[in-house]
Amino acid sequence: MKPHYLALALLVLVGCKNQEADQAEPAMEESTETTNSTTDKGYPTEVYFGDTHLHTELSMDAGAFGNRLSVDDAYRFAKGEEVTSSSGVTAKLSKPLDFLVVADHSDGMGLFQALMNNEEWVMEFEQGRKWADLIDEGKGAEAAVDLIKNFSQGTMEMNPNTPELMESVWKITIDGAEKHNQPGKFTAFIGYEWTSLIAGNNLHRVVIYRDNGEKTIGHLPYIADVGGSPDPEKLWENLQSYEDKTGGQVLAIPHNGNLSNGIMFARTTVDGDPFDLDYVQRRQRWEPIYEITQIKGDGEAHPFLSPNDEFADFENWDFGNLDLSAVKTNEMLEGEYARSALKMGLQFKGSLGVNPYKMGFIGSTDAHTSLATADDPNFFGKAANVEPYKERWEHPFIESELASIITWQTVASGYAAVWAQENTRESLFDAMMRRETYGTTGSRMKIRFFGGWDFTDADLEGDWVANGYERGVPMGGDLKNGVDKTPSFIVHTLMDPDYGSLDRIQIVKGWLNADGTTGEKVYDVVWSGDRQMDANGKVPLVANTVNVKDATWDNSSGAPELSTVWTDPDFDPSQEAFYYVRVLEIPTPRWTLYDKVNLGAEMPDNVPMTMTQRGYTSPIWYSPM
Repeated sequence: MKPHYLALALLVLVGCKNQEADQAEPAMEESTETTNSTTDKGYPTEVYFGDTHLHTELSMDAGAFGNRLSVDDAYRFAKGEEVTSSSGVTAKLSKPLDFLVVADHSDGMGLFQALMNNEEWVMEFEQGRKWADLIDEGKGAEAAVDLIKNFSQGTMEMNPNTPELMESVWKITIDGAEKHNQPGKFTAFIGYEWTSLIAGNNLHRVVIYRDNGEKTIGHLPYIADVGGSPDPEKLWENLQSYEDKTGGQVLAIPHNGNLSNGIMFARTTVDGDPFDLDYVQRRQRWEPIYEITQIKGDGEAHPFLSPNDEFADFENWDFGNLDLSAVKTNEMLEGEYARSALKMGLQFKGSLGVNPYKMGFIGSTDAHTSLATADDPNFFGKAANVEPYKERWEHPFIESELASIITWQTVASGYAAVWAQENTRESLFDAMMRRETYGTTGSRMKIRFFGGWDFTDADLEGDWVANGYERGVPMGGDLKNGVDKTPSFIVHTLMDPDYGSLDRIQIVKGWLNADGTTGEKVYDVVWSGDRQMDANGKVPLVANTVNVKDATWDNSSGAPELSTVWTDPDFDPSQEAFYYVRVLEIPTPRWTLYDKVNLGAEMPDNVPMTMTQRGYTSPIWYSPM
């Protein structure tokens, strides 16, 4: 197979009952209409793919990097219309997305436009004049990096948040979403990215509203700089005030944690205080899902934390924080990766009764180009200055005296997949709140995952989805009250015809021991071909069919569809536990190989040319209480 370059080949794949929630934990169902709606109308039969994290020219860094595409351009591209990128390349999705969140930065709204226009309030500062001159000289990327570093360290001379500018930019954001929102066809969420940085450590959150412009227009994005706070607890207070004032609903999605230097999933608050019941309840309440993969690396697992997982070393970004003002240490890793956070969450559940890290998964791009695409064959890069050209692979993404990250290390990832009853703001938002979601690194594989107490192979016959909902819980749910029983799981995956076929499905389990320590194990539960599991429970690697001369592959070594019913062979009913699914495709060309073949780029041997696309479902939790 050989996808066509610049003919963005995306494919729409077509297509709870949560058991009783913990008494001490926040009643997520009570905050939305999700549970009743799902029960009344049946169960979701459609999975919708989208991007919850896209920046346009309105973000101060995106604009400086050279993005000249508007909010309107971003929506038109996501809906399948042809646009011309900021570097002059025509681009069009052959299959549109189902939903999009334009998530421009909360801080610095309108600042780039002020620099472009040489407005007096920024030109009175040396930094403003410097950045404006660099932009005029065609050195916008240099201005952007300097701006990012100064914002990261709190050394900006000006207050980047002017209420008048914020109001005008926020209105553009809302008007664009309202214009392009088409219930039943395409969902345009109103949202933004709260831009928290603490000494360069990234604590960003994407904020998404369930509501329309009438409710959101009067509530400006919460800022992290002067007049706001970089503390997530202050963001949650702001979200609570919005709901109290308007009766609306809103959630926050933590940014991929690998630029946080260990504080995204910390064991204490930003102020260094130990978690208390109020904190863990609010964290679970406001942050139901997590961005597990995106352009700035994959955040599921790390080989230092999971040495027995042969697939943990995947597109990890363990270099440092956002501005590389501090390099990474192994001690920081636990607070950055999803699996370690899930295990930490079990420990807090054991001590406080509530799991602050009870989160589902999604992927998204964090692209700053206004182009929501996570396709390796058509990778448009993180920012406008690294849109396709021959030498882009060696362009520094960020560098400091301590370290550097090069563009070839960026990842064409990812997408958010949401099981919902219809393509509307309300239905998709409710599905996110109940965590019936998964993330992929770019493929649109279709994954189902159910947990129950008495599933057998017979449940995969006939209407197995109905079986899953009727006698179990979907991804994101809870298993309880399984007296004298062992949990069993239905898992099913259908490949994306435009990507590689399926190598295997794995179930990742984590648990809490009686002494407060945690454990984890990865089970291969079903795989393609006639490979045999070895004595250590490992299935051999699948054949790599990628032809590096022409960036092609064939699907002979994988399967188009995999499914099974799996029963936990190591279940201990006394242990808190979680289970999530990781699906691996066969190896296919990485974006770097497409650049090599199609653009003639010459790269050293340490640049990877292939990758295995993945999908990560939200977990199902088991609690003995």
